[in-house]
Amino acid sequence: MANLKEVKGRIQSVTSTQQITKAMKMVAAAKLRRAQDRITQMRPYSQKLSAIIQNVSAGVDSDQVDNPYAEAKEVGKVLLVVVTSDRGLCGGFNSSIFKHTKALVAREYADVEAAGNLMLMPIGKKAYDHFKKRGYNVIEDYHHLFSNLDFAHALEAAEFVMSEFLEGEFDKVEIIYNEFKNVATQIVRNEQFLPVQNVSAEDDAPAETIDYIYEPNQKFIFSEIIPKSLKIQFYKTLLESNASEQGARMTAMGQATDNAGELLKELKLTYNRTRQAAITKEILEIVGGAEALAQGG
Repeated sequence: MANLKEVKGRIQSVTSTQQITKAMKMVAAAKLRRAQDRITQMRPYSQKLSAIIQNVSAGVDSDQVDNPYAEAKEVGKVLLVVVTSDRGLCGGFNSSIFKHTKALVAREYADVEAAGNLMLMPIGKKAYDHFKKRGYNVIEDYHHLFSNLDFAHALEAAEFVMSEFLEGEFDKVEIIYNEFKNVATQIVRNEQFLPVQNVSAEDDAPAETIDYIYEPNQKFIFSEIIPKSLKIQFYKTLLESNASEQGARMTAMGQATDNAGELLKELKLTYNRTRQAAITKEILEIVGGAEALAQGG
């Protein structure tokens, strides 16, 4: 049985850890509230913009309007945008992304990787460190976006990806991230970012027919709205991941706090038993010594 000093030291250590995890849970809860507000405000705008694109696309003559972002190419060079967090202590938030990315590469892009034509663009320090250490081809310029997450910085990354696609540096771009469902649930998604897929293909319902008035013309509107939609989609992905991260951290720190409380109960019980055993031993020694003196007298 451990001595009292060891048990007391463990109790102090677990108590300090519990205070830290409790504080981290409170910080994550405050950040989650802000992140959740941002993503809930962004979703309706993103969905409405996608609906407009679907309706406009249905009424546009494809021979008159060119959409270079929808040009399907033979897949020889692939970019995977992998979104994680900058810090850990958020449960399986990052590890699930790593596992999904590696499974996707093995399942669909093994030949591309073997040819050296697979590139990863990590967003989040954890993704950058993980894949850089394992020898993947990594774009290093945008892994720090979560240190100052706003539309201006996300726009730079989105424009880089879009320009590289137009210049033929990549034939296909996918984004892998955690979608925010609720505080306890994050869903790993991988979505094709480029080339743009037909929106109506994702929904069996026909597009709503709206007679738009185009000013100045269809070609100008179409050339403006598609790039804007892509940039909004990219930013929305980062907001989803940010909200998911805070939810995962809040849940993980809450569980850690509860586990520390259970461990403290066990340690205090052990401490009391050890202390009682020590007292009982001292009493027995005193009684034994008194009996020995009595018999000797």
